[in-house]
Amino acid sequence: MTNCLNFGNPQRPEIMAQFVGCLEGMAEACRALDFPIVSGNVSLYNESKATGGGSAILPTPAIGGVGLLQDWSKSATIAFKNAGDAIYLIGAPDGQNALGQSLWLRELHGREDGAPPHVDLGREREHGELVRNLIAAGLVNAVHDVSDGGILLALAEMALASGIGCKLNSHAPQDASFMFGETQGLYLVAGNSDKLPGRLAAAGEFLELGIAGGNRIEGSTFSISLGDLRAAHEGFFPRLMGADAALA
Repeated sequence: MTNCLNFGNPQRPEIMAQFVGCLEGMAEACRALDFPIVSGNVSLYNESKATGGGSAILPTPAIGGVGLLQDWSKSATIAFKNAGDAIYLIGAPDGQNALGQSLWLRELHGREDGAPPHVDLGREREHGELVRNLIAAGLVNAVHDVSDGGILLALAEMALASGIGCKLNSHAPQDASFMFGETQGLYLVAGNSDKLPGRLAAAGEFLELGIAGGNRIEGSTFSISLGDLRAAHEGFFPRLMGADAALA
């Protein structure tokens, strides 16, 4: 892995504390995941003098990771491949604890509070190795990690990448904490192999979330077409820059 560590003025004790905590966290993660650091740099003093140094950026470590595939044909993308493929969630969300510092909390409620979800590095490594094994065995053809925005955002990205929608099972939780929580170490996988449920059950926590197909993302209480979703997603930046009005 490589990194760029972006912080405010390190001469201020609270900023240096952020920097030290970041280094300690990165080191712990790299040891747990067997991930050597091969390069990195820092960007410091990122704050405004106009406010007397009181407007430092949030601590922002940017991390890049690169790995090597021995056989590129045994790989998977995030795009759904076939209508009818079952969609599974690997791992278990942390309930209400998953919404702290989430995009859902910020964008819909204007709040930036709460503790971020707990990071379990052991579970992260187990789930990552499971996903790689499932891909190598040809049991899944689409894989996506659950990151910013939570499960529903990851599903939307998989659908937009493929042009294939999905429908969630009625028994799958669809409350805000489940759909938008940002629990770490979760993965979405899709495939049509009869062996897949057994492999997932043997490995631990999983949930059959839904099925790929159609041109909408549907749940028990919501439904949105991929066309509307794509327009909202791809039109954001032109609208922000006023380009849509200029083109019209």
